[in-house]
Amino acid sequence: MRRRIRALSAAFVVTMVASGLTGCDRADRPAASPSVLRLGALVPLSGAYPAGTRMIPAYQMAIKEANDSGGVLGHRIELVTGDDGCDPGTAVTAANEMVTKDVTVSVGGSCSAATVPVLKVFRRAGVPMIIPASNSTDLLAPGYNSVFLLSGTTLFEGKRAVALMRPLGSRRLALVDDGTSFPETLAVAAEKSVISPGSPVTLATPRLKLSQGADQYHRVVQAVLRSRADMVFFTGYHAEAARLIRDLRAARYTGKILLSDAGTDPALLQQLSPAQAEGVYGLALPLAEFEPRATAWAEEYRSLTGERPGPFTMQAYDAVRLALNAIERAGSTDREAVRKAIAATKPKDIGLLSGPSEFRSDGTQVNPTFILLQVHNGAFELEPR
Repeated sequence: MRRRIRALSAAFVVTMVASGLTGCDRADRPAASPSVLRLGALVPLSGAYPAGTRMIPAYQMAIKEANDSGGVLGHRIELVTGDDGCDPGTAVTAANEMVTKDVTVSVGGSCSAATVPVLKVFRRAGVPMIIPASNSTDLLAPGYNSVFLLSGTTLFEGKRAVALMRPLGSRRLALVDDGTSFPETLAVAAEKSVISPGSPVTLATPRLKLSQGADQYHRVVQAVLRSRADMVFFTGYHAEAARLIRDLRAARYTGKILLSDAGTDPALLQQLSPAQAEGVYGLALPLAEFEPRATAWAEEYRSLTGERPGPFTMQAYDAVRLALNAIERAGSTDREAVRKAIAATKPKDIGLLSGPSEFRSDGTQVNPTFILLQVHNGAFELEPR
């Protein structure tokens, strides 16, 4: 029997935020002492895409394991959290506040639109960034040597999506994005892959754009129908994905629907009927549920939270472990020494749940991975392709 991801309950999201697991960012937190080493996790805890609420327990698990083992270089580790709301302005304000709390490494980053504008903030403070989930190529544009992506970029994800289309029986593609950082850079990457020599598919229509938060997407749906596309690849987030899927189903669109890793979220299934969701495909970063080496960790996460680990949770846990491993290898909490140690990471240095980690000179992974899922009977299941 295939293992499956079911939707996160709204109650769990509320509980995690209310429980105090948002950590050490209270105004009355004690001043820094030499015995404390702080990591910063700026993630969305509110707004339409609060993926950070499921990442916080994973961060805390890694912190607790390290402290139970005696800390790092004689330091006790603390997690300083902040809410970026998946919003650029909110993110910059929260990042500026976070750097005043003496964080050694930033291990946050889920929504690219909020992560891109904080790059300068952490750069000015000399804080290296290990980014667990955000993966827009906009993150690479400044050329900072202090930014490290645990996940594959949108360029890689776009190529992976196009490579899957022919095996899925599709030849005419409609690309849809929402104009924000991650969805747009992913759509551009997929488009370039489609028009490259030897591509197995063609573009049925020029790239289509929809607006975040709109009530319906009838204009986009009609364009898809006119184009006779046999696959729609929507590169945006789950809320818009749900509206687009509902509208496509209502218009009796019979082609396949593929979502990016931002859309392939358990929350999507809460917004669709089982019939509407059935058969939808989605790309995803490696998930604990389908990774044998993460089985024990996944059970521990479920014991702690009452929920299965969802998207980006393994990567959040790994970001903390990688940061602490780099500090140990650096033999110092000096941020520049730690940055160099992160950049020099090799698979032999640490075994991460999400897979071997090694960075290119631009901060991207040498061997990134995306998996293919499909909805069956109200749950995402692994497609063995």
